Amino acid sequence: MIPLSSSAHYLSPSEAAERLGISQKALRLYERRSLLSPVRTAAGWRTYGPAEMARAAEIAALRALGLSLAQVARVLQGDAQGLVPALAAHQKRLEDDIRHLSATVETVRDLRAGLAGGLPPKMTELARLARPEAEIAVAFDLPWPWGGERFELRDIRSLNYIIGPLGSGKTRLAKAIAEHLPGAVFVDLDRGADNAAAAQARMQADPELKARVEQALHWLAEEGSTPSPDLAALVVAMEAGPQDILVLDLIEQGLDQATQEALIGYLRHRARTARPVFMLTRSSAILDLAAVGQDEAIILCPANHSPPSRVAPHPGAPGYEAVTTCLASPEVRARTEGVIAWRPQVA
Repeated sequence: MIPLSSSAHYLSPSEAAERLGISQKALRLYERRSLLSPVRTAAGWRTYGPAEMARAAEIAALRALGLSLAQVARVLQGDAQGLVPALAAHQKRLEDDIRHLSATVETVRDLRAGLAGGLPPKMTELARLARPEAEIAVAFDLPWPWGGERFELRDIRSLNYIIGPLGSGKTRLAKAIAEHLPGAVFVDLDRGADNAAAAQARMQADPELKARVEQALHWLAEEGSTPSPDLAALVVAMEAGPQDILVLDLIEQGLDQATQEALIGYLRHRARTARPVFMLTRSSAILDLAAVGQDEAIILCPANHSPPSRVAPHPGAPGYEAVTTCLASPEVRARTEGVIAWRPQVA
């Protein structure tokens, strides 16, 4: 319990989360995994003092390096060996950034030399400087149920959530993105036992794929996921083509809440080295609006079949309330599994 004279030095969960740059959900997760113990007020409210904030900052820093919660626990207990692969991966990302920056500096130097010699740069060369090479844009005419409006998607983020009510056309949009976006692969809902058996056969034929999948499943297990054929088949699909842009149909299909929470953590971890992912979802465990990062985007398919649009994850933003009405907890989603929207036949 907090001494009355010290209460000014303690922060509420929302204040602590804001100062740490994480979500309140992350704080609760740390507590649930016994990594962090907030102090309780006389009324039973959670609060975070200097010691708790220091501990939470250590956990957040280790998570930012890509460690699972189990790995974080081991490091905090004095086993630093778990840092070796994480630091190696972080070093590689930094070296890749250095190479990219060096190439960009060289391009700018050449453009300046050309200008000095009376050769103005082409606009395409300037555009490449303003837009990273990894940035992708796709444009196509929207399929039914839209009226053929032109859809443009620029500045594609690492994680892209596609959301909308039943019958809004979100699956058709996802398939269209996969069809028109170079290097994109659509992964449908056929991820059950039969597909899992095929995934196992695929891994046996590809030892490198098997190693990647086993490493991913181990990471997910340490995050609290529940083993299942759906999860295994989904991970195989993700790891089979690390150079593919994945478009995943209803990603939470067949996964319990703990697995969904572990999976979104894995996708954020994977985003450091993999290409973008688009995922259909209606689960608040997958799309936690308070946890959406800067390199994530929400694409809403409105119920009235207006063209899909991006929605900022902030209360008051256009479309925000519509997004919240589409989301439900895994327990609620399980009760509506298999429900489809009726639509008239197209003449």
